[in-house]
Amino acid sequence: MAVDLKNKVVLITGASSGFGEDAARVFAEEGCRVVLVARRLDRLQELAAEIQNGGGEALAVPADVSQLAEINVMVQTALDFYGRIDILFNNAGFGGIDWFENFNPERHIETLIQVNLTGAMLVTHAVLPHMLKRGEGHIINMVSVGGLIASPLITTYSASKHGLRAFTDALRREVGPFGIRVSGIYPGPAATEFGRKLERTHSRERVKKLRYPHLTSEYVARRVVGVAKRPRRSLVIPWWFRIITGFDTLFPVVVDWILYLFSKSNHRLES
Repeated sequence: MAVDLKNKVVLITGASSGFGEDAARVFAEEGCRVVLVARRLDRLQELAAEIQNGGGEALAVPADVSQLAEINVMVQTALDFYGRIDILFNNAGFGGIDWFENFNPERHIETLIQVNLTGAMLVTHAVLPHMLKRGEGHIINMVSVGGLIASPLITTYSASKHGLRAFTDALRREVGPFGIRVSGIYPGPAATEFGRKLERTHSRERVKKLRYPHLTSEYVARRVVGVAKRPRRSLVIPWWFRIITGFDTLFPVVVDWILYLFSKSNHRLES
C-alpha cells in the first residue's frame, strides 16, 4: 500500500540544484512541506518562493553539512517550525573525475569525504532520535552506482559512496525494527549541475571524450519520491546498471582486467 505523502515534512539536503532541487518540487506537488537545505541561500529562497507561489509550503534553511554546529541548528529550526521530520533525503554531495594522484588533498579527499559521507551521517544522527521517539520515519540516502562498482578516475568519490552504502545498509538493519525505513538510491550518470561539474574536472582530452547516456534530474527525483511512497531497501537506476554491478560481483577478475587496460592506456597521456 502506498504511503500518503500529503502534509509529510521532508528535509532535503543539497536542495539548491540537481536531484535535491527537483525532488523538492515533486515532493511539494505531493502536498509535502519541504525543508530546503544547502549553502546557497539565494538559490534556496528562489526555490522556496517558486514552491510557495505554486501553492506549496517550503522553508529555506542555509547550512553546510560538513559543519556539525550548522547541522544542529538546521535540524532544530525544522523541528521548531514543523514539529517533526517525517522524511530525510540525504542528497548533498559532490565529486571529481581525475587520476587519484592529481586530486587536491583538501578539496577532493578531506572535504569530499566530509560532505558525501560524514555529512550524511551527521545529519542522520541529528534527525534520527526524533524519528525513534515517534516510532516512524524514512531516511533516503542518495548513494550512486559509484557505491556499487569502484572505477578508475572516481577513487575518492567511489570510496565515499561505498561508505554511504554501508552506512545505509547497517542503519536499516539497526532501526528497521523500530518503525524507521532506510533506503539507498543508486543512480547512474545524470544531466545535473553536479554532473557538469564532474565533466569540467576532466584534466585530459582523452578522458573528456568519454561519453555515456545520462539520466535527467527530474526523472531521478520522481523515482526518489516513488521510493518515499512505496519504501524499498534500494533502487538502482537505470535498471540495467544492475547487470553491470552484478558482473563486477560475479567476475571481479574480468572487471579488474578491463579497467586495468583502460587505466594503462589513458595514463600514457601523462607522459
